[in-house]
Amino acid sequence: MKRKAVSIKNIADDLKISVTTVSFVLNGKAKEMHISKELTQRVLDYAKLINYKPNQIAQTLRTGKSKILVFMVEDISNSFFSKLARIFEDLAYEQGYKVIFCSNENNDEKSNELIEVFNFRQVDGFIIVPSPGIRNTVECLIKESTPVVLLDRFFEDLDCDSVVINNEEAAFNATMELIKNQFKNIGFVTTTSLQTQMKDRLSGYEKAIQSNTLKSAILRIPYDKILRGEGKKYIETFLLENIALDAVFFATNYLTQMGLQVFKENDSIPLRDFGIMAFDDNEMFKVYPVSISCISPPLHKIGVKAMELILSQINENVIKRQPQKSILECEIILRESSLQK
Repeated sequence: MKRKAVSIKNIADDLKISVTTVSFVLNGKAKEMHISKELTQRVLDYAKLINYKPNQIAQTLRTGKSKILVFMVEDISNSFFSKLARIFEDLAYEQGYKVIFCSNENNDEKSNELIEVFNFRQVDGFIIVPSPGIRNTVECLIKESTPVVLLDRFFEDLDCDSVVINNEEAAFNATMELIKNQFKNIGFVTTTSLQTQMKDRLSGYEKAIQSNTLKSAILRIPYDKILRGEGKKYIETFLLENIALDAVFFATNYLTQMGLQVFKENDSIPLRDFGIMAFDDNEMFKVYPVSISCISPPLHKIGVKAMELILSQINENVIKRQPQKSILECEIILRESSLQK
């Protein structure tokens, strides 16, 4: 038979004190309410002895806070998002918050369903890597004064806190590194996405190519084709049809991994003959037969800033507070793949 949960009334009855006193002690307000150290310790010791667990629903109704945050990303299995999630989890725990992690797969329907479910459960805030069509949903959260921070990408016509990296500048500088090392025919592999981060990465590449009067070669892979596992075929065809290419810049780490598989599986496209640049790092990039150069986002700074912004919304008047857009700089890590062949 299921054991009946212990309430603060049970504790009060057993210790012959008021429910209010027990509530103040268990909610950390003993000193503020001038409850003696002896009585405070007595309540805490007894609560521990009987393994008291607070009723989270009642606590949320009483305080208006669940102490739970939602961290929604595109794909939690992606190394960029999983590393970021771990950093954010540690930061949130230090502030007394627990985090619910979920993946929206860049799918609007799934994003909206997840947001609706967690909003109904009265989480304290959302950190969202938004799929392309949920602008109105995010706007509704803002109008309801629900704390929300957009991560990695944003909606250009929506005033909302966001933490992003300088994608265009990073892509420009990375392309320039390849050019400095005498690569002259640089291809760019990206997706068909029109989201801000992907548009800016393409723009950075194009500006570097144009400023050096070189010829661009761009592969845009439909995102649904990537989800179906067809991305490698697109990359292989692109490389075989553009035989003049001497370098390739991949716009995401998962595109880079697909490209590296193509090099490994196709002897007619040898990796050592190409310059390679990846957007975002991966532990495996260091140990490939040719180590892979990359753009490395400042993950810890991203996590810290996202935590700072969500807490400021929770603790301040969201209506009067001005939205903040934080743009962070990336580091370019040069390895063997960007050196002159």
